[in-house]
Amino acid sequence: MRKPGIRKGWILLLIGFLVFAFSSKVEAQGITINDFRGKTLKLPKPAERIVCLIESALSGIYMLGEEKRVVGISRNIYNDDVYPYYAALDSRIKDKKLPAPGNWDFVNLESLLTLKPDLVIIWSQQTEVIAALEEKGIPVFGVFINRKEDVYQEMRALGRITGTLKRAEELVAYTQRELARFQNRVMNLASDKRPGIYYMWAQGNLETSCGESTVNDLIHLAGGRNVCASIPNEHLIVNMEKVLSWNPDLIVMWYNERKNPEDIIQDPQWKRIKAVRSQRVHEFPEVFLCDLWTLKFVYAVKMVAKWAHPDLFRDIDLNRERKKMLDFLYGKKL
Repeated sequence: MRKPGIRKGWILLLIGFLVFAFSSKVEAQGITINDFRGKTLKLPKPAERIVCLIESALSGIYMLGEEKRVVGISRNIYNDDVYPYYAALDSRIKDKKLPAPGNWDFVNLESLLTLKPDLVIIWSQQTEVIAALEEKGIPVFGVFINRKEDVYQEMRALGRITGTLKRAEELVAYTQRELARFQNRVMNLASDKRPGIYYMWAQGNLETSCGESTVNDLIHLAGGRNVCASIPNEHLIVNMEKVLSWNPDLIVMWYNERKNPEDIIQDPQWKRIKAVRSQRVHEFPEVFLCDLWTLKFVYAVKMVAKWAHPDLFRDIDLNRERKKMLDFLYGKKL
């Protein structure tokens, strides 16, 4: 009679063999994936040397726990207010030892090539750089985030690229559950119960986002009504007369180092706006916490929901929500 311990050992050995066989099959087949340009990429195996020049993707890679694969990052990681967060996630960034060969508007091709990447992740509109890289046989994953579905698509793509699709699906599922938890309170609100919201980018008080945008998704999910939802533009510069005609109930500002809600409230140009008269002008915290192009957009939704419907979300502690989100997305590293 065979001893239980021996039998267990054979079972574990068999499981190990099957896992190895499956992994070998996946590696043999390689990875095929489409980027946001519609370009089909084929990788022989998960990328091991990634130069990531777009912050939404970099954030996703750190959520996946695959930062060891990153050999180059965008320059703005060292210059912007996101630096302390990434410094906490990666000692190479803290010590400023991770090379930064470019960002969304300029790339030093020579410096990038010295990093010998097997994949470059970049903004899809950087067509000249992409063409130069592809001419040299370097696979490029182009990114363009326009709606919340794009955020999910990017995360799943990063999971395939790094061989961590299961974790990517867990991250997406978590975000969708959290959105549903908040949406359940506002989804049946009549239109007249949804406050009109004007979104203000930091580049200028009259720069906003309308119908086909992550901002529009954000406002709708939070139980609001984007005052320019009927206009398709993702980014639009308007005039003061137009804002006066919309007369929003609430103003939401993107994080702005130079300006805060009090500046808008005290601005004579804005004093006739309903949101200003009722002092319902709010500003997002630093970009890292509510990045609309990453799964962290869920925190932005929660903030806007509480600002728009304080009675419906009276029980919600935003500080607790933020900590819970960061713990799940990045582990306990933050």
